[in-house]
Amino acid sequence: MTTKNPRPRGRPRRFDPEQAIAVSQRLFHAKGYDAVSVADITDTLGINPPSFYAAFGNKAALFARVLEQYAVTDAIPLAALLRTDRPVAECLTNVLEDAARRYGAHPETTGCLALEGLHANDPGAREAARAANIAAEDLVRSYIAARHPDVADRVTDFVCTTLVGMSAKARVGHGVARLLATARLAGLAVAQIVADEAVAASPDVG
Repeated sequence: MTTKNPRPRGRPRRFDPEQAIAVSQRLFHAKGYDAVSVADITDTLGINPPSFYAAFGNKAALFARVLEQYAVTDAIPLAALLRTDRPVAECLTNVLEDAARRYGAHPETTGCLALEGLHANDPGAREAARAANIAAEDLVRSYIAARHPDVADRVTDFVCTTLVGMSAKARVGHGVARLLATARLAGLAVAQIVADEAVAASPDVG
């Protein structure tokens, strides 16, 4: 006579897509997109792969959803920092300083998730990251162009390139203090470019 182990009773764990997005954001940010597998996500959540694929389709599609959530909850709040009632250079410096604090504050999730996603091997993930970054760059450019159109492209490129470098340095160990020093130095350069543009545009300059 043999006995079979009884099957565990109780309802299976309910799948929560929002929880999956939050968990995946932490994993992607900590390890990088390529280092996170679907198994890592499903094991962490305690769900089966079919539930994952039914909800998101594939890992790249999940990453796109993660970036949408990241933009709302953890990315630099550009809309709040780029104020029309303050000098452009001051607000751009605030953006850079905010980035420094965000990129270096948590050793397990350094840098910018969207910027680091540009290095993913998966074309779908890279495209999602590229779209997120283009949207942010366009916002910065439009803000600058409203008052300093002659230097909008140049300053946008400089600020966004600085952010890329700060994110990369955070990933290799630069803490908040070093990142803030970089941000403030870049802010001085932005202020000088904007001031030079204002002088050049003055009708008194012959």
